[in-house]
Amino acid sequence: MKEKIIFMYRAIQLAKKGLGSTSPNPMVGCVIERNGLILSEGWHYQAGKSHAEVNAINMVKDISLFSDSTLYVTLEPCVHFGKTPPCVDLILKRNIPRVVIGVRDPSYKKKGLGIQKLKEYGVEVIENVLEDQCRFLNKRFFTFYEKNRPYVILKWAQSDNGFMDYSFNNKKDRKRFWISGIYSRQLSHKWRSEEDSLLVGKKTVLNDNPKLNVRKWFGKNPIRIILDRNLNISTSYFVFNGEQHTIVFTEKKKENKKNIEFVQISFDKGIIKNILNHLYQKKILSLIVEGGKMTLESFIEKNIWDESRIFLCYRSFSLKKGLSAPIVDGKILKKVDIDDNDKLIIKVPF
Repeated sequence: MKEKIIFMYRAIQLAKKGLGSTSPNPMVGCVIERNGLILSEGWHYQAGKSHAEVNAINMVKDISLFSDSTLYVTLEPCVHFGKTPPCVDLILKRNIPRVVIGVRDPSYKKKGLGIQKLKEYGVEVIENVLEDQCRFLNKRFFTFYEKNRPYVILKWAQSDNGFMDYSFNNKKDRKRFWISGIYSRQLSHKWRSEEDSLLVGKKTVLNDNPKLNVRKWFGKNPIRIILDRNLNISTSYFVFNGEQHTIVFTEKKKENKKNIEFVQISFDKGIIKNILNHLYQKKILSLIVEGGKMTLESFIEKNIWDESRIFLCYRSFSLKKGLSAPIVDGKILKKVDIDDNDKLIIKVPF
């Protein structure tokens, strides 16, 4: 059993290399072992490209070596034709006698079918090796198929005494103000590159004119999602520059523009579920909610969130008054010191 755990851990490490580039597919890693040594490795690089099993199998030039090998894979091999052929068929073609699987595919169309076909053709299948770790690896993918919505991450920064912004009388008095430090902001941009979409409310756009893209890291920009009930945001704001896909939820009817999609929706008590359902239909697996306070609290009040990432910032100043930060209950998953001033607290629901 120890050997199985070692090789599955390696497969998980490989799978993580696909973070931010495989959606709407899962991250998958694969190790092929023979006589206690790694024969080859592979992972799923990008949606639409070869799967992890195919990449690992194709690394081996002498196919006779497969006859006494074991294939380790973090997620059940696919059995359907999509953009690429089924991985199960290639495993059978190469006569790999044993397959060790981390966790079953949660898709109702695929769950268990790959395992069933492998067994039907005489392959020894061992399941649920490091199952919890393999589920956590693809928490976005599992949430999407089990809850029929994207994985929701709430994110904000707050001062040590509980404020997320200072008070100002009008927009002219507002100045660029950072509660968090440069390393925390860089980490936020890294997160943006890893998720499918990013949501803010109208006030955040009007107050800060954010670009909502990836500038302090490398990777793809998320889909920008804006809540603007009455279309009060001017087209001169960065969110309308057309440089990345943007979805605007509004009660007004408006024609789509280049890279900008207007979705007419009722801003009633069911708005959060309706937004998430729209994203689900578009196969958007994950969403970061960055603000503002009312938008964050609307997700908290409905208890529709999977993770909160809160920067607790201790600076040379302390806000005496201002906009109080949201309060979210949950189990603390991790505490990390970003630098001497900023601490990251990650929570998950109880």
